[in-house]
Amino acid sequence: MHNPVMLSEVLKTLSPQKQETYIDATFGAGNYTRSILDKADCHVIALDRDPEAKRRAEPLEKKYKGRFSFIEGRFGDMDRLVPGHSYDGIVFDLGVSSPQIDDPARGFSFKAEGPLDMRMEKKGLSASDVVNTFAAKQIASILWEYGEERRSRAIAKAIVEKRPFQTTKELAEVVRDVVGFERKGFDPATRTFQALRLYVNEELGQLERGLEASEKLLKKGGRLVVVSFHSLEDRIVKTFLRERSGGVPHASRYRPEAPQQKPTFKVKSRKALRPTDQEIRKNPRARSAKLRWAIRLEGTS
Repeated sequence: MHNPVMLSEVLKTLSPQKQETYIDATFGAGNYTRSILDKADCHVIALDRDPEAKRRAEPLEKKYKGRFSFIEGRFGDMDRLVPGHSYDGIVFDLGVSSPQIDDPARGFSFKAEGPLDMRMEKKGLSASDVVNTFAAKQIASILWEYGEERRSRAIAKAIVEKRPFQTTKELAEVVRDVVGFERKGFDPATRTFQALRLYVNEELGQLERGLEASEKLLKKGGRLVVVSFHSLEDRIVKTFLRERSGGVPHASRYRPEAPQQKPTFKVKSRKALRPTDQEIRKNPRARSAKLRWAIRLEGTS
């Protein structure tokens, strides 16, 4: 079991209560789910798009019989996957899970050699398909948009010149040669691997749809808790909560005078919560984490 990031902060903001029902939108290794169920005599419905997560959920279904159920699927489809509405809380732990990144065969990590895969559902377009078949311009666009990689064009050019690639190690070495040393403790391949993973799994679009689904599923007073790990994710969460809490009108260039909609969330703090120094020392994965949370109001969805 890995150490779940910002667990104490998640439990405090989610505030599990007896007989309430929660959604763990990103089951992963199951640590948030397990902690919520241990905190109160409540119910949890967990989702995960990774088919291997179902196997990890089976022991919890036995241990918390009648209080826990697992649904395989994307949280972007949450509003049609989970039964009914009126949930008391929804929690997201974004990004790749520890079981995924710790398994070299999944191809998520550049720290251990594995196939260039990165698919959470083990089907569809893979990272190998992208780097070995896409044009340099397409690859550069992905690295810039999803990884904010300043050397995107140079990396894309090198990828096209040196492909085909079979393993994560081969790709990481080419990227490191292009980017060079940046700072101690930071691997130059980080942004490229992040970009490919986000693109292959369409993670940012899933996040936008998942937040909108949460708005539909939460009851009045329900808590939305989101832990993110990089700026692109946090920007989407921050923008969503600002708009839904009345901070920005839902206008567009086609309807510049659109009226302010009734707020559907109350944001408890405009500033994201961060992990403690103690947690970062114990769990370096927490270093970039940000937690944002809000309470559902009796607004219009």
